[in-house]
Amino acid sequence: MKDPLRKGYVPSPFGQLHYVECGTGEPVLLLHQTPRSWTEYLDVLPLVGAEHRAIAMDTLGFGASAKPEGPHSVERFADAAGALIEELELERFHLVGHHTGGVIAVELAARHQDRVASLLLSATPFIDDEKRRTAGERKPVDHVVPQPDGSHLVELWNRRRAFYQDGEEAALNRFMVDALTVLDRVEEGHEAVRRSLMDQRLAHVTARTLAVCAAGDHYSMPALQKFAATLGCETRVLSGGHVPVPEQLPQEFSKVVLEWVTHG
Repeated sequence: MKDPLRKGYVPSPFGQLHYVECGTGEPVLLLHQTPRSWTEYLDVLPLVGAEHRAIAMDTLGFGASAKPEGPHSVERFADAAGALIEELELERFHLVGHHTGGVIAVELAARHQDRVASLLLSATPFIDDEKRRTAGERKPVDHVVPQPDGSHLVELWNRRRAFYQDGEEAALNRFMVDALTVLDRVEEGHEAVRRSLMDQRLAHVTARTLAVCAAGDHYSMPALQKFAATLGCETRVLSGGHVPVPEQLPQEFSKVVLEWVTHG
């Protein structure tokens, strides 16, 4: 019988932080993309939790975690994640980050060199001077203007629809719930990533690292070789999937996580 999912909150300087966990043993902390929540790992948690203590937190400002005022930043996201790490007394742990979660994971790995046992970067963008310089030229990813007739809901749905195959509407529904929860600030996570100094923080990452990407995620695929060149890390392309690959290929995604965490 699989372990049940356990939900909880921890205090932080920003307010309460929400997390969901499954299993026991060596901790694996999973960080989601924005504007998502822990539900991005809904099907991954019990699979990783079969062998480890799998923990998926809601990033500060998203899901059921506190939503403080002031600008979001990768550093503040990491501050909050660090507070959760301390409150849960995770002395040594593995990190898995997907898209935005990967950028946060880099910052955490740079800060906690002696505590991060391994790092898995999934479809993580490689942020450098060029990305920061052109940040203002990028089109909004999820921003929509609310309309009295609700047509903005269809617009939001269609902005992400191409990432999902027919039959994956349940996952797209979960995206909609997460995005609507933070609709007034839905774009800010993406903006925080583009401002980040991730490339400068990579020099401080000492954990063994694996960079992976879904076969269909052409946005993130070019970053694999940049991570390989900068960190000297291994890379892997998953058999399919797109931006929401933890939901599309939970079995394969979890297998890669477990193999990396356990065997390297």
